[in-house]
Amino acid sequence: MPSRDAAARGGPAAASPVLPEGYRPGEPGLRRSSVALFLAGLVTFALLYAPQPLLPLLAEDVGVSAGASTLAVSAATAGLAVGLLVAAPLSERVGRTRLVHTSLLASAVLGLAWALVPSWPALVTLRALQGLALAGLPAVAVAYLREEVHPSAAGWATGLYVGGNAVGGMVGRLVAAGLAELGGWRLAASATALLALAAAVAVRRLLPASRRFVPAPAGLRQLARRTRGVLTDPALLALYALAFLLMGAFVAVYNAMGFRLAAAPYGLGPGLAGLVFLVYALGSVASTTAGRLADAVGRRAVVPVAVLVVLVGAGATLARPLWVVVAGLAVLTAGFFAAHGVASGWVAARAGAGGRATAQAASAYLVAYYAGSSVGGTLAGAAWGAARWPGVVVLVTASTAAALVVALLLRRTRSLLPPAPAAAGGVP
Repeated sequence: MPSRDAAARGGPAAASPVLPEGYRPGEPGLRRSSVALFLAGLVTFALLYAPQPLLPLLAEDVGVSAGASTLAVSAATAGLAVGLLVAAPLSERVGRTRLVHTSLLASAVLGLAWALVPSWPALVTLRALQGLALAGLPAVAVAYLREEVHPSAAGWATGLYVGGNAVGGMVGRLVAAGLAELGGWRLAASATALLALAAAVAVRRLLPASRRFVPAPAGLRQLARRTRGVLTDPALLALYALAFLLMGAFVAVYNAMGFRLAAAPYGLGPGLAGLVFLVYALGSVASTTAGRLADAVGRRAVVPVAVLVVLVGAGATLARPLWVVVAGLAVLTAGFFAAHGVASGWVAARAGAGGRATAQAASAYLVAYYAGSSVGGTLAGAAWGAARWPGVVVLVTASTAAALVVALLLRRTRSLLPPAPAAAGGVP
């Protein structure tokens, strides 16, 4: 089957290829690509984190501890982190859109499979494989937007994509929690996979073929050169560290929150406890708003403020009244998605300005991001077992405080562009 990426069909490009201009605001291509990647991001996070509200049910049904049950999430995020190491360089050869479509279809099928397996080891294995399959989308989404969207709309488009991640996290968790209340965790997991399959079909019809993709030279030497390029820039390394620390803190909160709400004094069932994930809607708003703000005042100013918001939200969750806990979770979620939305776009912009491979830079960022998810999510189970919610908040506060230090250091890194107003989100 021929690739949908026109440039990929013709082999390596000429030294100075004549490429069309990126999609500008108001053009149909911008709307289609933005909506398609919004849906694709929604699917990725829905599949990845749908088991989160099911962890107490899983622990009880399969007879594992609270800490062990978090492997249903951590195995998938670990698989995704490993998959990114392959998916990003692969996309430099086969093109962006082909990998997106293959990733979404395979991950939906694997979602149906893990919902039906009878044993815990098989479930964890299939979740790890699903994470591997999911790697195709996050490995290329930001690079696709960097290539296909005009800089004047880059911050908005990237923010919308990250907003899809936020909505997907909310929808996946809400659907899973509500259906688990009705028919158990297997029904919840199966329904989430079927929704993902429908979204994969929609993305196939909406996402425009790449017009500005130029295949990278093949060979281990070229791959090593591109990898070295994205691992030697201090600002990129700081952004990777920021992703690891913030995502670890974020997933720790949500992995442990289900156990907290099921325990005294709340005693909520999965359906009611799952309603707290409605705060994910704020993540979509926050990432898009932060993207626009970064377009106006620069990423270096926005990221530290967003990390501070995460710290404030984490502290608020220590309160006993349920409404204060939910409010703190909402603040934390908004801050996290604001920081992540801006930082992920910053990675692509920085790599492009420095002549580095944007897909591999985005992939390195996401390897750190999902490695943080696996580590933080697993540590959350241990923290909950050792000291209940205060232990989780100590873990989250330490990780977020370290992220704030990194964000402040980022302000001191050398810019690659002159300090002039930039439509693409401030200087990289």
